[in-house]
Amino acid sequence: MTDPADEGVRLQKVLAGAGVGSRRACEALIRAGRVSVDGKVVRELGTRVDPDNAVLHVDGMRVQQDDSIVTIALNKPVGVVSTMSDEQGRPSLAQYVEDRPERLFHVGRLDAETSGLMLLTNDGDLAHRLAHPSYEVLKTYLATVEGRVPRGLGKRLAQGVELEDGPVTVDRLTVKETTPDASIVEISLHEGRNHIVRRLMAEVGHPVTRLTRTRVGPVSLGSLKEGRTRVIGGRELGALMRDVGL
Repeated sequence: MTDPADEGVRLQKVLAGAGVGSRRACEALIRAGRVSVDGKVVRELGTRVDPDNAVLHVDGMRVQQDDSIVTIALNKPVGVVSTMSDEQGRPSLAQYVEDRPERLFHVGRLDAETSGLMLLTNDGDLAHRLAHPSYEVLKTYLATVEGRVPRGLGKRLAQGVELEDGPVTVDRLTVKETTPDASIVEISLHEGRNHIVRRLMAEVGHPVTRLTRTRVGPVSLGSLKEGRTRVIGGRELGALMRDVGL
């Protein structure tokens, strides 16, 4: 009869294989009580787990053990439509991940005139939650708008502005630059409605002339160049999953 203690793989080996850190570093995490298995904190180094089915968290962040599941950040250029194929022959997202073996699908949309961060994944649970209204993840945009933005606009937007499909509130508005004719502002909000930033700024008298999404939850565009991709992993992926309760 097989001893249950001999079944599975040592926890520190699974964590190291998932990219959490070296085997020794993972052992230190376990001893410190920073690792949970299926919702229970584990401190014993001899713990063995089923790497295919155990749900692991480090510091409350999910560890992705399945290397067939991938999430990718893309810096979408202007003029590209948010679809994996387009019947009208317009540039689509597929061209930027055509060398990937996985069948990826995009999370949410950016209109063709908006550039910036898009997520593509084959993780159905993550995609569903990121798109679901009950898990509204904070999104940040950099917008060039017409006119000089007044000092009190951030407070007005935080209090809410009524649009044709209901009110919208902004978590934060920061003015980056102003000239007599235009302003550059950073806008963060928990909203996923179509063209929400463009409609909002038009409603308050400052139509958008250029728009880039720079962040989705903990995932930042950073120095990723236009038209390029990068794989999201480690703590960044764990923080994204934590934001949607995974």
